Amino acid sequence: MEHTSSNGPDATPSSGVALAVAWLFVGIPLAWGVTQTFIKALSLFK
Repeated sequence: MEHTSSNGPDATPSSGVALAVAWLFVGIPLAWGVTQTFIKALSLFK
């Protein structure tokens, strides 16, 4: 059985940049949603 690298032959240094952009694309709305949920939950306990 042949072992292949998980990066593959077409991996480039810019793939790290693309990964960071993808995480930001998901992380920013996620952080906003969690923050808004936390703020609304706090109002339930006032």
